[in-house]
Amino acid sequence: MNELVAKDIQKPVAVEPNPQATADVSILEGKAKDALRTVYDPEIPINIYELGLIYELQVEPTGQVNVKMTLTAPGCPEAQSLPLRVEQVIREIPGVSDAKVEVVWDPPWTPQKMSEAARLQLGIF
Repeated sequence: MNELVAKDIQKPVAVEPNPQATADVSILEGKAKDALRTVYDPEIPINIYELGLIYELQVEPTGQVNVKMTLTAPGCPEAQSLPLRVEQVIREIPGVSDAKVEVVWDPPWTPQKMSEAARLQLGIF
């Protein structure tokens, strides 16, 4: 009979999170949000972040930044250029290794997605 010796069983090793990597991700995320606040929809005098066009911002420890965004309407004249500008401002951030921008249409954008400050600025209550 082949007996399994206890020393042959490997226990899973807990991997401690790297606090430096977590801090770097938080810093890059903040810088990415600041960068997104510099991009404006040319038809509305409010930045795309406050407009609620950014649905997801994900920063990886590798410096990869992934953005899911939408536009105010599928026929938006800025449909081609706005995502490219978003990618460009993200790539310019020191520490960002790559940027990917995906335009999504679900859920559809509505004025309720805007920040309270943006709604006040446009007079939408």
